[in-house]
Amino acid sequence: MNTVEIKNLIKTFNGERAVDNLSLGIEKGKITGLIGADGAGKTTLMRLIIGLLVPDSGEVSALGLNPYKQKPELTSKVGYMPQKFGLYEDLTVLENMKLYADLKNVPYEFDKLLKFTSLEPFQDRLAGALSGGMKQKLGLSCALLGDPEFLVLDEPSVGVDPISRRDLMQMVRNLITPETTVLWSTAYLDEAHSFDTAVVLDKGKVIYEGKPHDLAPTAQEFENKVIDLMGGYKKEKSLIAESYTPISSDFDCTVEADHLEKKYGSFYAVRDNSFCIKRGEIFGLLGPNGAGKSTSFKMMCGLARPTSGTARIMGIDIKKNPEKARSNLGYMAQKFSLYGNLTVRQNLEFFAGVYGIGLLNRKKRIDEIVEIFNFEHIQNQKSEDLPLGFKQRLSMACALIHNPPVLFLDEPTSGVDVITRRDFWNHITGLAKKGVTILVTTHFMDEAEYCDRISLFYKGETIALGTPAELKQRSNSNTMEEAFITLIKESGK
Repeated sequence: MNTVEIKNLIKTFNGERAVDNLSLGIEKGKITGLIGADGAGKTTLMRLIIGLLVPDSGEVSALGLNPYKQKPELTSKVGYMPQKFGLYEDLTVLENMKLYADLKNVPYEFDKLLKFTSLEPFQDRLAGALSGGMKQKLGLSCALLGDPEFLVLDEPSVGVDPISRRDLMQMVRNLITPETTVLWSTAYLDEAHSFDTAVVLDKGKVIYEGKPHDLAPTAQEFENKVIDLMGGYKKEKSLIAESYTPISSDFDCTVEADHLEKKYGSFYAVRDNSFCIKRGEIFGLLGPNGAGKSTSFKMMCGLARPTSGTARIMGIDIKKNPEKARSNLGYMAQKFSLYGNLTVRQNLEFFAGVYGIGLLNRKKRIDEIVEIFNFEHIQNQKSEDLPLGFKQRLSMACALIHNPPVLFLDEPTSGVDVITRRDFWNHITGLAKKGVTILVTTHFMDEAEYCDRISLFYKGETIALGTPAELKQRSNSNTMEEAFITLIKESGK
């Protein structure tokens, strides 16, 4: 028996089909993973299924209901967690839960959810002040209110550390009934491999539907098979790195943190953080959500003033001469921080001007970037309308448009599909070989293997520093994910 039946579904935006004559059944009581490249149609399909969008043609039935003609009846039976944080940041945890309970017309029975998510001590904290992992747990809690028959989760684990990802998965499996149907889109293919069913989308069409283990027995083989289905990935020389002007530097440390600290009242967001990153090194800053990684980034970029200590970029003190230090730096923020009402090309033009690229060179450089990142067909689209993966690519393009000797990348591949992730890291490793110094954070532990050295961060402090091999050896682990979880739990004790 199927919870969802779809026949010949078509949805078009700006003359292009986001969902292309798609037919699909989603089995009742199963967890179905939805996988695909950025822009493959995953979010559009989810919204069509629950009645947030109306199709051009075709049929959809969810829980035996028509999502457009019987939307109120369907909505009362569905728990939906959108890709973007969909709660009210100026309301507390408890106020958000009460609001969603009222909207669903269910009683204020939150004890089990609050306890399971470890949000009990934070009931009075504003949602906007929560860490990324806590926000996702709150969003999932609100989606689970009222024991929905059909749970629709659009990338619930995006930007979440490995421990919190496991918590979210456990939370769903423990808090649903055997009759609950779950549709879960994800960029983490190890996650998708654990589901009952996998549906792979490409250009609005289903290209695989079946058990993940039928496609491949292990998560890594599954990832490779999915990449093959999506057209494959052929590693080539990075055009970004090829177009970079080689950088020379006499500094032993091109990036240096010198006893950096950031306090909010008596709370240390970052405590006594020191490290030296050499020219051409890829230095990974890993840690759970709320560990202080982004705070460290902001201090080192001059966007937040340290309580004590300082940082130096290419030998320039960030506190004494922030503008000159920043001129050597390209920064890609964790959250999309470009101008949503500007087109792709207008954002590139703006950042080229901000970074001091002269008018004579500006058009040539922007044309290069447009070609390298394959922005030709989207350069006149508003950036707020882009799929998440394209937003990330645009953020990276703006960060390196001026050929900086240092790149700070705060979760550059968060929510990005597996092929785009490989492409990003091809560029990152290529730039490092050209002498660019790179400080990067990531929650994909397979990506941590690309780093020359890693600083594992927890509760504002470095708890381990070394190469990926050294950290795995120290924790007696086979993978970086195991090493991450082991070292964090040991430190927590």
